Amino acid sequence: MPLLYSGLTAFFLGALSARFLFIGSWLSLIPWVIAGLLCGTWASNKKQALKNGATYGFVLPVAFMLTGYNGAYSLQKLLPLFILSLILGVIGIGCGLVLAWIGTIIRKGYNKTNV
Repeated sequence: MPLLYSGLTAFFLGALSARFLFIGSWLSLIPWVIAGLLCGTWASNKKQALKNGATYGFVLPVAFMLTGYNGAYSLQKLLPLFILSLILGVIGIGCGLVLAWIGTIIRKGYNKTNV
């Protein structure tokens, strides 16, 4: 899975979750986790999986926060939003790495059973 696809998937999933999909519900985490696992499962190797997971993990919360914002567009209101988005993006990198790593484990187990 190319890195661009991980980022685009995260952006669209974050934007959909902020506006349409399970708004205000923890159920939006279910497609997020599935997509994170797929980032690791579809990667060609572990290094690529971790890159995909980090990209996915950063872009998803940032897109969710920025596309879901309905407040004023002054610098005083936007600066805290950007800072919070970056903090959540860094936390998301860790989550994306873990999900992609688990995805590589799933892929290895699947390949062993199909050999």
